[in-house]
Amino acid sequence: MKFVDEVVISIEAGKGGNGCLSFRREKYIAKGGPDGGDGGDGGSVYIRADASSNTLVDYRFQRRYRAENGEPGKGKDCTGHKGEDEVLRVPVGTTVVDEDTLEVLCDLTRDGQMEKVAQGGFHGLGNTRFKSSINRAPRQTTNGTPGESRNLKLELKVLADVGLLGLPNAGKSTFIRAVSAAKPKVANYPFTTLVPNLGVVSVEKDKSFVVADVPGLIEGAAEGAGLGIRFLKHLARTRLLLHLVDMAPWDDVAPADSAKTIINELEKFSPALAEQERWLVLNKLDLVPEEEREARCREVVEALGWKGPVFQIAAISKEGTHEVCRAIMNYIDERQRAEAEDVGLADAEQQRKARLEEEARERLRSYREQMRNRKSDSDDDDEDWDDFDDDDYDVDVEYVP
Repeated sequence: MKFVDEVVISIEAGKGGNGCLSFRREKYIAKGGPDGGDGGDGGSVYIRADASSNTLVDYRFQRRYRAENGEPGKGKDCTGHKGEDEVLRVPVGTTVVDEDTLEVLCDLTRDGQMEKVAQGGFHGLGNTRFKSSINRAPRQTTNGTPGESRNLKLELKVLADVGLLGLPNAGKSTFIRAVSAAKPKVANYPFTTLVPNLGVVSVEKDKSFVVADVPGLIEGAAEGAGLGIRFLKHLARTRLLLHLVDMAPWDDVAPADSAKTIINELEKFSPALAEQERWLVLNKLDLVPEEEREARCREVVEALGWKGPVFQIAAISKEGTHEVCRAIMNYIDERQRAEAEDVGLADAEQQRKARLEEEARERLRSYREQMRNRKSDSDDDDEDWDDFDDDDYDVDVEYVP
């Protein structure tokens, strides 16, 4: 299955049926009077969140959706049949945006949540509606109104409590394999994950959280370098970021410099994302001589001026991973209790997330505009500057218990 996290579609609600002009004509009944029925309402278009779906790939191949028109009214005061609604099923975590006005129409965060995104046309009136004491044979009817039509952008953001940050080969995939049943690809040579991976981390009975392994960032990711800009927006819904740092890099780049690269890219991409709660996780310490570990860790913390929590782990052997997971679970529980008790704190968090999503959306919009301009200025027809939406990665993305 291909992981597609953004797509643009066109929708159109059904037209309302026209009213009927008819008069009663039966044997032995003179001047039977008007009996034209109303038309039926046009079908509306709804978006429904479905937990069994995890990608928007189906909407890459069919871009136009239309609800059924209402039937016209008929004689004998028969009302036309209402048009069938069109229900589009999308993964939980999908945001629906009007492509033309940039208005956020709805944010589907619960399984089964359904929102109307295009109103069907209203029915026309038959001539029966216009009869009166002074107009006994009305010939007036009205036509049904057109349904709404929109161009929608569907944006999927994975629903996770914790997001993993780090350069390629920092050990994010190994970490998620160590703490959950998710099995992203890992190897003993440098490469980067191409798609987000999700895993459910069970700390104890009835206590668990979801962690997302976002593809590795590189320098310049906020301007479109590498794959980072495709997936940074997925961190908008997380409560906590874990910044993994490779303490035994294969390319001899100082760990502190690698950590600064990630921080700089976060600040460029979204100031709101850079303000999010973030913990430092120093990984691959099993590859560092024991007598050098403390000094090397202290060097990174001092170079960053880090004041937040710091964890030392070796993900491949699960050394220190349980302590990290326990601390995360405690943090999430405390945060939920605080938001439940303080409505202002919960509102502030929602506002921050809304600002983060808007900043991410604006960054992506700016990047696409830049790519289109470069393509129009290029004389090389073979060079594809606008391949941002070509997500041709054959993968499965699912929550793994």
